[in-house]
Amino acid sequence: MGVSRFLNGFVSGTVCSAFAFIFYNRFTIDMTDEKYTFRKLHAKEAPRLRAVDSGTALKLRGSEILKYGIPDRGLDARLYENHVLCYDQAKKTPIWVAEHITKADLKGPANRRNCNFNIDPTLDPFFTSHVSDYKGSGWSRGHMAPAGDNKYSQDAMEETFYYTNIVPQDVNNNGGFWNRLEMYCRDLTDKFSEVRVISGPLMLPVQEEEGTKKFVKYEVIGNSSVAVPTHLFKVIAAESPQTPGSPVAVGAFIVPNKPIEGSAQLVEYEVKLEELEKSAGIYFLPQLPASKRVDLCSVDSCKLIPQETLELFFITRKLENAETLQRLESAWKDLDRRSLIPDDYMISIYKKKKESLMNK
Repeated sequence: MGVSRFLNGFVSGTVCSAFAFIFYNRFTIDMTDEKYTFRKLHAKEAPRLRAVDSGTALKLRGSEILKYGIPDRGLDARLYENHVLCYDQAKKTPIWVAEHITKADLKGPANRRNCNFNIDPTLDPFFTSHVSDYKGSGWSRGHMAPAGDNKYSQDAMEETFYYTNIVPQDVNNNGGFWNRLEMYCRDLTDKFSEVRVISGPLMLPVQEEEGTKKFVKYEVIGNSSVAVPTHLFKVIAAESPQTPGSPVAVGAFIVPNKPIEGSAQLVEYEVKLEELEKSAGIYFLPQLPASKRVDLCSVDSCKLIPQETLELFFITRKLENAETLQRLESAWKDLDRRSLIPDDYMISIYKKKKESLMNK
């Protein structure tokens, strides 16, 4: 598979609390309603609450208890041009980030070189992470909604650089296995007209070497105490709605936040959706019944691009972006250092760039 295939793969935030889907699995209390209504929006899993008429003692008691307002953990969901997320104000990372990818999203002039990491303007600065938290921490800034899914719009791409979309991620994982997984999601648009992806961090327990107790342990970085996840997850739902009656191909994956061998394949990290939901405490696809789902890896290979192809992709990008002959030659020498063989497309890029720089 040629490198050129992957080169195509790579306003402001607003709130979407008006959307009903952000209230799944929750009760909300309308304190302004004359009847003090309890609205149950996901009845299947929620406990029963008894109805309360206006003027009852319970209504008055509720008002007394919450005299100074309902404790506020922030918005349930934040809507951007091409992704939606739920943010954890304590851990300073997203809880989940959802995307909808089509082939059209992957084509366009948007360039990540014009993007910078920024504080989300929709978030109270009191609860944000900062560039200083990551500096010198040994962790990279890992996108949950990748920039490469937004080639169609510079604004959409820039919004993926808000810290609300970022988690501390192992640098090798970020540029290696996780990147290959993101490319796989983009490649699915060749087979399915619509691909939906939900990604986020996990804090999973480990059992001590001695004894039976389990512990959840994770590092925090910077003055903001940004939580470093032990694992990352990704839920993929791929479909072609124009084919009536076809099931939605769903895959759930849990990936450790550490270096992963280049030979590793995606099926090694596949888990049942219910297992991930139990670990995360989230129903990821509450309006998609199991009867209308099919396992993604049973209808698709779930095969990631080879690590070698990914490395060639990165070197090609370095060649294209080289602004001096020294940087161009350094990128070209990476091939020898990694024992890689360039394809015709890559050789052409190198020759054209060298000629252009020599004529400056």
